[in-house]
Amino acid sequence: QLTDRNACHHCLISFFPPTQVIKCKAAVIWEPKTPFSIVEIEVAPPKAHEVRIKILASGICRSDDHVLSGALKVTFPIILGHEAAGVVESVGEGVTSVKTGDKVIPTFVPQCGECSPCIHPRGNLCKLNDFGTFVGLLPDGTSRFSYKGELIHSFVSTSTFTEYTVVHESSVAKIDAAAPPEKVCLIGCGFSAGYGAAINSAKVEPGSTCAVFGLGGVGLSAVMGCKAAGASRIIGVDINKDKFPKAKEVGATECVNPLDFEKPINEVLHDMTEGDGVDYSFEVVGHTDTMIAALTSCNMNYGTSVMVGAPATGSEITLPPGLIITGRVWKGTVFGGWKSRDSIPRLVSDFMQKKFTLDPLITHTMPFDKINEGFELLQAGKR
Repeated sequence: QLTDRNACHHCLISFFPPTQVIKCKAAVIWEPKTPFSIVEIEVAPPKAHEVRIKILASGICRSDDHVLSGALKVTFPIILGHEAAGVVESVGEGVTSVKTGDKVIPTFVPQCGECSPCIHPRGNLCKLNDFGTFVGLLPDGTSRFSYKGELIHSFVSTSTFTEYTVVHESSVAKIDAAAPPEKVCLIGCGFSAGYGAAINSAKVEPGSTCAVFGLGGVGLSAVMGCKAAGASRIIGVDINKDKFPKAKEVGATECVNPLDFEKPINEVLHDMTEGDGVDYSFEVVGHTDTMIAALTSCNMNYGTSVMVGAPATGSEITLPPGLIITGRVWKGTVFGGWKSRDSIPRLVSDFMQKKFTLDPLITHTMPFDKINEGFELLQAGKR
């Protein structure tokens, strides 16, 4: 997690006229498999229906790391980051939902409220999204970021590894002014994705059995969602045993390491459930082999497996149809199925009312200029 230690959380004054370009620090990636470069960029003022935000805190997510490794194909140069909280610095013409001084969370899943996914009761992947296509531009086909005259691309409609960012109004949610940004920033992605996968996407039932593959921040959030839904047995699965204590702290009833067994982990989980398999499984890693393991771990007739982790660009899966035709449900989820602008304020409110905690998901708090060290911790499995 990255914070701007110079940011005043209570200051609601805009120091830049809305028409003025802001010069600020940003962490730019020029090409894959290279570290972040912290440079001074220019952030243009917001155009119509756009919002310029001062970022107060930003989380580090595995999806960002997938760009660094080359697993996700994007257009460079780019400013990553998509899990943040900040304060509105200025707004463009026609913006009505937020104003200067509002505390907000930018969201990588927009909610325009007008397209078919926004209108559909089960939809949440607004057509304004840049998730999967990674065009790296605002809806009007341009960017507000530049460095020495060169265009810098944005990442999934947000780009939060910068002191200031510009997003479309459909990609910003106003939140409680008292909410601590260094904690609620996680509601912008990781917590919501995992928690919602259990609550919304799988609809975990009281008394059910669950298995969560991958016990990073999103996986822990899925464990929390399973517990909140009343699951009686929650099995955490990870090859890093160091993650087991925290998983049990947030609700896992037991944890297993696939490397401890000679047989495939799906067979281990069937043995642990008297041959039935779990009712619900969650893949929160983003690897195709783990996705298949999670699918085959759930009951062949009534089990549901949910893919949460983002796979590498171009990944493919081949499997026999018999795994599905018997009744298993295999589905994916984006942002935990939440309609972003409707749900983020409610989730922040629930956090403020202590209905759930975010502290277990925060392992390190570092200043912005230590971003490369933060990603080294992520890659080493220490976050």
